[in-house]
Amino acid sequence: MPKAYVFTRYGGPETEAFVDLDRPVPGPGQLLVAVRAAGVNPVDWKLRAGYRRPGDTGERVFPAVLGSEVAGVVEETGEGVTGFAPGDEVFGTAVTGGYAEYALLTTGFAARKPAALSFAEAATLPVAAATAYDGVHQLALPAGATLLITGAGGGVGVAAVQIARALGVRVVGVASEGKKELLESLGAIHVPSRPDWDERARAAAPDGVDGVYDLVGGEVLHRAAVLPADRSKLITAAAPADEVESLGGARVARVRESSVLEAVAALVVRGDLDPHITRVFPLEQAGEALRTVEDGHAQGKIVIEFGAAI
Repeated sequence: MPKAYVFTRYGGPETEAFVDLDRPVPGPGQLLVAVRAAGVNPVDWKLRAGYRRPGDTGERVFPAVLGSEVAGVVEETGEGVTGFAPGDEVFGTAVTGGYAEYALLTTGFAARKPAALSFAEAATLPVAAATAYDGVHQLALPAGATLLITGAGGGVGVAAVQIARALGVRVVGVASEGKKELLESLGAIHVPSRPDWDERARAAAPDGVDGVYDLVGGEVLHRAAVLPADRSKLITAAAPADEVESLGGARVARVRESSVLEAVAALVVRGDLDPHITRVFPLEQAGEALRTVEDGHAQGKIVIEFGAAI
């Protein structure tokens, strides 16, 4: 039976386990994919800990497979599927969890993997890169404008820096000292995440900040909110909608469509977006892969691979 890495209840790493699961059966509009690579993200352990995404309804069924972004090969298509066929190399968001040998994708948020993209690269795009893309395009800043990104050293932040820079936007990135070299290599102005980060950000952008993409939330969001002259140019992926709306801003509006996946993949192929994969783990070390992200030690993206060469 296919193997999967799951959590059996809400809690910490002690809830995680390998199990054998029946191969999923694709329903209408779904693809059954033999997974070649799965991305690892902070939201994976947060969901295990009990976090609920905005709009989540109903109770989770355990055991629940960890992970949500995958790349692989179509094995079977569900009723009504057009545009995809067995043998196609695809990537997208897994309906049934991503740390598994087989996963289900919906055709509405799946895309063909370009030949120039590895499975590992494609598996990093549906969550972090797509969230970054949605946010940068939601702000719609013109070339030459200045964007402040808090939490710029994380997966979403690193992608947002690159996407904004490709559009000609000047970027000031707030992140730890350890991310300075990385952010500067991407063309961002690094501001260390010290207690006086907002004053340093003002000094780095003497002509003002035109937009803020917050990836931290809490006090950082509140301090960042006063920086742009136009509060409608304040967005967050790290705080509830009511909190950011009280500050005059908005949540990142996710566009969960195949066109977004195709757009971020095209950015990688053109060289405008580097997923920055720093470690690849086999499925047997899925727990270690998740610990690397959960402990905050990850530099760049972490990927789990499944047997086939990537």
